Amino acid sequence: MQDMMNRLYGIGIIPVVVLDRVEDAIPLAEALIKGGLPCAEVTFRTAAAEEAIRRISEAFPDMLVGAGTVLTTEQADRAITAGAKFIVSPGFNPKVTKYVLDKGVPMTPGVCTPSEIEGAMELGLDVVKFFPAEPAGGLPMIKALAGPYVGVKFMPTGGINAKNVRDYLAYNKIIACGGSWMVKGDLIREGKFDEIERMVREAAGIVKEIRG
Repeated sequence: MQDMMNRLYGIGIIPVVVLDRVEDAIPLAEALIKGGLPCAEVTFRTAAAEEAIRRISEAFPDMLVGAGTVLTTEQADRAITAGAKFIVSPGFNPKVTKYVLDKGVPMTPGVCTPSEIEGAMELGLDVVKFFPAEPAGGLPMIKALAGPYVGVKFMPTGGINAKNVRDYLAYNKIIACGGSWMVKGDLIREGKFDEIERMVREAAGIVKEIRG
């Protein structure tokens, strides 16, 4: 888990991807790697997600590809079998979280309240997703929560973009930020992978600017 978090910290911004077509998986992964963010959280919201994770994992074994929006143990099994290196959920489901952790796979459940943080800590976690970040209070809320939970770090997702990500990345309790502004669905559907690569490169530049 710690090795994974160290790698995610180094990447800084996790592209949150919704793939409607399996054939978009490889060109998207190439754009992410070339742009400098060799990571993707492929959301399990579409029928293409499982096979997309499998194809990316097989083609680019060093890339950090994970599964997002995992709501059930059955989805977790499918994602892990497909090659997901980490699992993310929008909320804190103790059953699913424990199930994934027991398999030895890194898991970051979503939280936005003190009680959910304590539930995650009870399962041994010290890194949680903060979701939906901006609607739930943004960076000021994370800083308020970090006060009593000094050992916890956050991966905020939801409403983060090129304009506000610098502030998040500059805070030492943030492992990485999830964002979709550089991998928007319309760009993927229209095959604009050069544009995606350009925007990913800009995002990677922000991480370098803030974290060196």
